[in-house]
Amino acid sequence: MEQTFSWLFDLWLGKPVWMWALFLTLVGGLLAFDLGVLGRRRAARTDGAGQEIGVKASLGLSAFYIAIALLFGGWVWLALGPESGMAYLTGFAVEKALALDNVFVISVIFAALAVPRHLQHRVLFWGILGVIVLRGLMIGLGAALVSNFAWVMWVFGAFLLLTGLRLLFVKGGHGAPDLERHPVVRALRRVMPISPRLDGERFVTRLPDAAGRMRLHATPLLLALLLVEAADLVFAVDSIPAIFAITQDPFIVYTSNIFAILGLRALYFALDALIHRFSALKPALALVLVFIGGKIFYNQFYGKLDPAISLGVTLIILGGGVALSLWRTRGKGARPAA
Repeated sequence: MEQTFSWLFDLWLGKPVWMWALFLTLVGGLLAFDLGVLGRRRAARTDGAGQEIGVKASLGLSAFYIAIALLFGGWVWLALGPESGMAYLTGFAVEKALALDNVFVISVIFAALAVPRHLQHRVLFWGILGVIVLRGLMIGLGAALVSNFAWVMWVFGAFLLLTGLRLLFVKGGHGAPDLERHPVVRALRRVMPISPRLDGERFVTRLPDAAGRMRLHATPLLLALLLVEAADLVFAVDSIPAIFAITQDPFIVYTSNIFAILGLRALYFALDALIHRFSALKPALALVLVFIGGKIFYNQFYGKLDPAISLGVTLIILGGGVALSLWRTRGKGARPAA
């Protein structure tokens, strides 16, 4: 019996296989819960709201996902030690904050393609599935680079410093994307034509072409999904160097990333209505990136900074940004749903 299950204790990317299996089982259970239980409840509604998620339900679901992520972080703390636990919590906080900025872009994509709120959850669910795979590939590549080329950390540090300073001093917004020139739209059109209208929850539909023959067309829902995935790749360029600056443990990097992203779908519908109240979040994110980038250089010259200091500074900056935002916009309610 011991020989049968001995493979569970083999190391994979520095951790026993059973740890990875536990994490993936938990993630799979959460996705099944979301798609199965919650999806069926929303689909059963017949009051005309379809599967739309309200702000109250969004906040409740988000609190549930955050609680699960923190419980997992507590287990990491107990199983792998305080340093790993603090690295996980720091990475989770940074990734969660960076993911909030992604909400701006997702909201603009949905508005540009006129995706109704009751269909947005479908795009976000399948988008998160894609993110789980893509982040795994990118983190694996990052881990290989860091372990084989020590100078990559210097590149990460410089990149984070420059990115943070750009966010801090360069003003810019998330305008509506030029869909005709977007590379994702161009690539999709090479594969199949794009339908100008939705077809329920379908990602593809059959429509007649100019010659009257039925052809497979991509719906705006599929286009929205691909654009959301492309947007996450852009944000991953910031978030992955940031988490590797906190820890080079692939297990901590990947689990903190995925747990932060898992709750994004639940939180999106509340943030989409309340995001106008977080005006100070972007400067706070910029300061966090500058701090993490500077920490890389500090580690190289003076030795590793205490993980408790990293966690404390990160939480103070992000908490201060949220508190300042809410104070500035006190008295303002949620933005009406589109």
